[in-house]
Amino acid sequence: MDSALSQIVERVRASASNQRPLRLRGGGTKDFHGGAVLQGEVLDLRPLAGIVSYEPSELVVTARAGTPLAELEALLAQHGQCLPFEPPRFGDGGTVGGMVAAGLSGPARASVGAVRDYVLGLELVNGRAELLRFGGQVMKNVAGYDVSRLMVGAWGTLGVITEVSLKVLPVPPAEATLRFACTQADALARLQAWGGQPLPLNASCWVDPVDDGTGGPGREGTLYLRLRGATAAVEAACRSLGGERMPQDATAADWNACRDQTLPWFTDRSARPGHALWRLSVPATAPVLALPAGVAAPLIEWHGALRWVQAPLAHGAALRQVARQAGGNATIFIAEDGHSTSASGPFDAQSPAIAQIHARLRQAFDPAGLFNPGHLVGAAG
Repeated sequence: MDSALSQIVERVRASASNQRPLRLRGGGTKDFHGGAVLQGEVLDLRPLAGIVSYEPSELVVTARAGTPLAELEALLAQHGQCLPFEPPRFGDGGTVGGMVAAGLSGPARASVGAVRDYVLGLELVNGRAELLRFGGQVMKNVAGYDVSRLMVGAWGTLGVITEVSLKVLPVPPAEATLRFACTQADALARLQAWGGQPLPLNASCWVDPVDDGTGGPGREGTLYLRLRGATAAVEAACRSLGGERMPQDATAADWNACRDQTLPWFTDRSARPGHALWRLSVPATAPVLALPAGVAAPLIEWHGALRWVQAPLAHGAALRQVARQAGGNATIFIAEDGHSTSASGPFDAQSPAIAQIHARLRQAFDPAGLFNPGHLVGAAG
C-alpha cells in the first residue's frame, strides 16, 4: 500500500474513532448537485491519482480515483478509444472517482448505456477503514451481487472509492448530426418511431431556445439527432431520415455544451431569479408533459427519457406529480440560487422498501455515517 492510499485509510480510521464525518472531494465540479448541504472535514482524493493499467487490445483501463478525467480521456483518444457514456464535466478538474460516485452520463446514455454498465470492478475504503475490492477487469467476473456497480451514483455515501476498472470502446468510425424543425410532440413521435428501426441512433436533443413559458405545446423548436456507427450505416440513415445535415466541426462543440450544460438554454437560467434546474426522468414513450402554467418547455435528451425543466421550487409538487403520472420521477439538479444550500427536499420521495434497502446498505458499508452526511442519493444515469 503506497503512502497516498495509506494516508486515506488512516484518515478514515481516525474519523471512525473520533466520530468526525468526512466530506469526500475530488475536483469539486459537482458540489452544486441537488441542493445538498455538504458537511464534514474535506478528504481530498486528488493525490490518489494515476493510470494503474491500460490494455487497449482488451478494452480495459484501471485508474485511481483522483486521476483527472481529462487525463484519462486524452489517453484513450491516443488509441482511438473513449468512454461511450460521455461523462459530464461541469468544469475543469473532474476526477475518475467523482465520475463513478456521481453516476451521471451524457447525451449518448440512452443508446450506449450508463456509467454503471462500464464499471468492471473497483477498490474502496469502507467506514471501518477496511480496504475492499469488488469485481475485476473482465465482464463475467461476478458471482452474486455486483457491489462495484452499487457504488455508481451513491455519491460517496457508502465508501471512499480509491481505484476503478472500466470497459472502454473504440471511437465509432462515422458520425453525423441532423437538424429538424418540429414541435415537441412531433419530436417525441419521431424519436419513438426511429427507436424501433435499425438506425445508428446515438444522441438527441430537442430545444426551444426562445420559449418563455407563454408558448403552447404546438410551438416549434429544433430537434438535433446524432448518428454514430459504421460509415455505411450512418450515410444510409442520413439519406432515409432527411433533415438538415450539420457541419461536423460545428456540432462537436455543441454536443459537448449539451453534455456540460453550457448551452444557452441552461446558462440563461441566470436571467430567471428563483428558478431551479429540475431533472425529470421518465419513460422515453411518455408524451408531452403537462407542466405548470408559466413554465417554459423542457430541453429533452435521451430520445425522450430525460427532460430538463427550469422552474421555481413552488412548482416542485406539481412537477413531481407530473413525472410520477408518466412513470418517472423529478429531482432538483441545481438549486434555485445556482449552488448548494438553498434547496430543501431536493429528491423525490422513495418507496418505504427502497428507503429500507438504502438504510441497510449504509449500515453495512458505513455504520457510523462518516461519509458525506447530508448528501442524499438521487437519480443517476
